[in-house]
Order: sequence, then structure tokens, then C-alpha cells
Amino acid sequence: MMIPAIDLIGGQVVRLFQGDYQQKTNYQYSPLERQQAYAASGAKVMHFVDLDGAKDSNQRQLKTLKSLVNHAEMIIQVGGGVRCEEDVKQLLELGADRVVIGSLAIKQPELVRQWLMTYGSEKIVLALDIKIDANGNKTLPTHGWLKDSGVNLEQLLSKYQDAGVKHVLCTDISKDGTLSGTNVELYRELCQKYPKIHWQASGGIGSLADIKALIPTGVKGVILGRSLLEGKFTLEEAIACWPNA
Repeated sequence: MMIPAIDLIGGQVVRLFQGDYQQKTNYQYSPLERQQAYAASGAKVMHFVDLDGAKDSNQRQLKTLKSLVNHAEMIIQVGGGVRCEEDVKQLLELGADRVVIGSLAIKQPELVRQWLMTYGSEKIVLALDIKIDANGNKTLPTHGWLKDSGVNLEQLLSKYQDAGVKHVLCTDISKDGTLSGTNVELYRELCQKYPKIHWQASGGIGSLADIKALIPTGVKGVILGRSLLEGKFTLEEAIACWPNA
């Protein structure tokens, strides 16, 4: 499944290069325009990141998000600065179908485990950004990839499996925003090791060939951000090359 992604700052569509707010690209159309275009092209799931909320939860773009999350034809997942249960409730009450949780899932797994059990596995998406070292260790940086959490991927997932985690969005940091291809081997390994998880592959998609390379891995979703915004291919073309589209 293709999952178009839109990052938001000040109600505008933007993209950051490898999470760096200083390397920002602005796009000249509104989030609602892009959402409507993606829906018309066949998108069934959309992913929004509130980058203002990620910096400061008091600056969450509620007005913009409210206009986007209540969509009859698409599942909407929203992330960006979820730091407490009130943030989860706020986004769900606003109309989001799924709440995406990043750094907190690494720093406070017991808390996020409880949310999974309280709200259900369909309502929570773990967003895990992975840094792979020379020895193949998959570490999980936090705080915009600036801090080493001291936690690796396998350690973390062992804490979530019995809580029923279903949706995990996984980004190879080295690929994010590069359009240089994705880490096919990483997703193949993760899908084989954790077959009950619906993995969403993120980072590096720059061509239809990059999407097709993911088909044998077993991922359930492919996040498409910059590649769609910059017209590397159309969403219709991406959907058409995925099996059982």
C-alpha cells in the first residue's frame, strides 16, 4: 500500500532533509489540495507530521489538522511531538485514525505499551528511526536524531510484542530525503523476524524501481514524501506497480 506523507510547518507543506529544520523545502500548494489530489489518485492511507508540534506540543497545528483528519475515504495517521496521553486523546478526538509515536516509544516503552492496550493496536503507530552502525547494530536515536538512546531495535520490539503492536513505521536515517533508494535488506530482515507487524517502509524512495524492490520484502506500506512532491512519479503509477493495489 502506498502512503503519501505530508510534513507541516505553519499550515504549509514542507520537507526536511534528514530531519534538519535548517534544511527545509517549502511547496506552493496547501495540505488540503495535496490530500484531495492523493485521494483522487487512489490513496487509502495518509501520513501527516506536525513539525511545529514536534518542536513544541503547545504549538500543535490543530486548525490545519482538523481540516485534514476527518476523511471518509482514507485512514489518517498523524504524528509530531506526542509526549503524553493527553496528546494521544487530543489527536484521536480531533478525528485522526492513528496516532504516530516516535521518541516517546523509545524513552518510555511501558507508557506507550499501556496506550496500545488501552486504545488498541489499530490506533497506535510506532515510528522508529534507525541508525545502522558498521557492525549492523540498529540503534534508535531520539530528539530529531541528535541523541543516542542507548536502545537497539530488537530490544525495544521485545517490549511491545506482547502488547499487541501492529503498525511500525521504520526509517533508515541514512536514506531519509535522499531519493537514493531504500534499505531493502533491512525491511526483508524485519518482515521475516517480526511477521505479525505491519511494517511501513520510509526513506529514500526516488523511483518506481525503488518501490518495486520492496515488494518481495513483505512490507505492508510504503511512505512516499519527497518523491511525490517533486514529481518523480505519480501516485497512480506507484499504486499500479504494487501487488493487490
